[in-house]
Amino acid sequence: MTRKLYCFGESGHSYKAALALELSGLEWEPEYIDFFKGGTRTPEYLALNPMGEAPVLVDGDLVLSQSAVIQDHILDLSDRFAVSDPAEQREVYRWTLWDNHKLSSQAGVLRFLMNFVPEEKRPAEVINWLTGRCAGAFATLERALENRDWIAAATPSMADLTCCSYLYYPEPFTFDRADYPNIDAWLSRISALPGWKHPYDLMPRAFGS
Repeated sequence: MTRKLYCFGESGHSYKAALALELSGLEWEPEYIDFFKGGTRTPEYLALNPMGEAPVLVDGDLVLSQSAVIQDHILDLSDRFAVSDPAEQREVYRWTLWDNHKLSSQAGVLRFLMNFVPEEKRPAEVINWLTGRCAGAFATLERALENRDWIAAATPSMADLTCCSYLYYPEPFTFDRADYPNIDAWLSRISALPGWKHPYDLMPRAFGS
């Protein structure tokens, strides 16, 4: 049975799981979930994931939610991004936690408010606050990548696939690669990995073609 990833192209968290599956060479297929029309709140979807979030991976009888948990499962199936050194393993874990708290959580909400909420309903004070939070996160990542090819280990790891997820999206959310040369070079290294695909080429999307 082919693994199914319930996802949608606009979701950076879905991209973390989809990109890890694709680059690890595992057989999988996307199952579109229409988040913008309440797809994650239907009884059928909540039976899969009571948290009402995307992504969800269905691998046979196994149902997993939360992108980091899905990435951990992928590591059990493929050693493509495995890290053996204990210190580097802790760094992968550290950066995954940092991303989910400091980067993706802020950038994801900011991008949503700036692009997917009607302009007249966009909360200016919240956007301004998130802009400052994202600026701090981008600066942290830029410093961490100085004189480093990869964020947590000597080779690409799940930390890279986690932290990069929102930074490939074209919609404006105050991030410009030109302002962060270390991040820019790192994103180029990731996109040069064999099999890499842009989120809108990897998953079905709600808006655009």
